[in-house]
Amino acid sequence: MPAVIRSKTRPPVANEAATWRAVGASWRQLFGDFRRLGVSFEWHDFTPPAAVDWARSFHPESVELCLNLTGGAEVSAGSETVRYGTGMAGFYRQGTVPLSATRFAGEAHQFITVELAPGFMVRHLEEAAADLHPLIRRVVEASDRESGVAPSVPLNSRQRELIASLRQPPVLASAQGLWYQAKAIELMGEFFFQAASNEELFCHRQQRVARDRVEAVQAILKRDVVNAPSLDQIAREVACSPFYLSRTFSKETGQTIPQYLRQLRMDQAAELLRTGRYNVTEVALEVGYNSLSHFSQAFHQTFGCCPGLYPMATPTQRKVRGGPAGS
Repeated sequence: MPAVIRSKTRPPVANEAATWRAVGASWRQLFGDFRRLGVSFEWHDFTPPAAVDWARSFHPESVELCLNLTGGAEVSAGSETVRYGTGMAGFYRQGTVPLSATRFAGEAHQFITVELAPGFMVRHLEEAAADLHPLIRRVVEASDRESGVAPSVPLNSRQRELIASLRQPPVLASAQGLWYQAKAIELMGEFFFQAASNEELFCHRQQRVARDRVEAVQAILKRDVVNAPSLDQIAREVACSPFYLSRTFSKETGQTIPQYLRQLRMDQAAELLRTGRYNVTEVALEVGYNSLSHFSQAFHQTFGCCPGLYPMATPTQRKVRGGPAGS
């Protein structure tokens, strides 16, 4: 078992920033005050040498929504454990029995948490209690104080855009309080409601899950085109078998995963060549090719000209796509 960074006692809520700094984390409150306003948005960014006792940061009597951009983690309530991979989101409730949670060692963790007090949730969700996820419904109806954790789900493109805006609000500073509270309500609408069985046909649900998985794969590959993870590693991150993931990706996009990765590399190579600051060999290395001949061949198949002539190519040539798969 890996070592876990822990303190001897669970710190008070007010020491949350100090808790994260103690493990070398970059922590920043984006907006809010859990006790006064009932909502708090927080940004986390760190790469721990040992596993982190993540549960130390959870507020008592809170529901926390985790928007996980990178890094692996687990949250457990009793015997139920939910895994968070790259591009996943989910929520959990810190009730009478403390949750246990771990952030894995040696991984780059970037995530936003939205901490919600029961009073804030009741004000905005009470009238829709019947349609809420059971874990959230129990909070709103004050029917118990049990801890719990909901399944994690892949983030879709709309949700990713929303998350990106949280770090740089597109409004004046004087309007940010109103804007963030509106975003908290929007996020509750995105994640806390549970469709009745007759509201979403099975086939539609399968299509939605497939699209979300494809978007998660694309985000993982865009993260580092040079050191792209293997199919097995990607499949573990999106909680899917390699065979099914490969088949789903091809069906949804018309490309295999290697073909999509090659497209990313070629687009990045073209952008570097347009700057005029790199020669062809340097560009090949920058996008993950150790063989100049393989790079030139892939580039020509993609853009219709050799990389050395690309900055002078015609717009028609630059739009050419085709050729066999390969990376």
